[in-house]
Amino acid sequence: MSKPLNQFLIPTDFTAAAECALNHAVSVAKVVNAEVTLLHIIEKNSDRARAQAKLDEVIRDVKEKQNVTVNSVVKEGNIFDDIGGVAETLGANLIFMGTHGVKGMQHILGSYAVKVITNSAVPFVVVQNRPMRDGYTRIVLPMDLTKESKHKLDLTIRMAGYFKSKIYIFSQFENDEFLSKTIARNTAYAQNEMKKHGIEHEVHAAAEKGNFVKQMISFATGIDADLVAVVNSQERGVHELFSGTAERDIISNEVQIPVMVVNPTVISSSKISSFVSG
Repeated sequence: MSKPLNQFLIPTDFTAAAECALNHAVSVAKVVNAEVTLLHIIEKNSDRARAQAKLDEVIRDVKEKQNVTVNSVVKEGNIFDDIGGVAETLGANLIFMGTHGVKGMQHILGSYAVKVITNSAVPFVVVQNRPMRDGYTRIVLPMDLTKESKHKLDLTIRMAGYFKSKIYIFSQFENDEFLSKTIARNTAYAQNEMKKHGIEHEVHAAAEKGNFVKQMISFATGIDADLVAVVNSQERGVHELFSGTAERDIISNEVQIPVMVVNPTVISSSKISSFVSG
């Protein structure tokens, strides 16, 4: 039996982006009956009392408005090492993280966010300043050439089931016959899994060879997508669709569509694999 979505972690630096991530986490938590935990990373222990006071203020505000259990953690360390560690210690199923344009210890930006994600075994939902709407009802699932596609597929189907979502498979244009057939097989596999779970879906494809990320974001914008689901390929040393700086470009997209990111290593963890298996 699949492990339920019951524990979310939200790293916060008390900015608008972090507040937006909390908004998304609370909205999802209400649907799946999960608890949420706010995490603030401090540089030195002398900052602990002030950080806890600010967390307590946020928690009071949430509890006044929402029927959700909210906890807090103050951790001395750094965002790259400790967000993933705290998530695993708590047994978190998802990390909701805000990203914005200010650099620094407590500010998570583009490539910084990718590094944080890469250092965690727990999937992320990365948001900018776009508020949660009526759930993640339109989800874009980019289809690439690798077997890692099914890692994001499992979690995407799970999320779609909660929100009665429609999934839009969007595949890369490929001239090479072998690669084209590989994408077609992956797409057929995804469709079969969605049919098994009763998930409404459509299949679309890029019109030309070129910047697939740009084409995918344009497509997602056109359908007014609520979520894009990708696999993080950073530091893997293999050919994948989202290589190089693409992850940063996706999570920092100009139209601020939230992005759900799964690390391929997640599937090798027995604790997490039970969560994404159904």
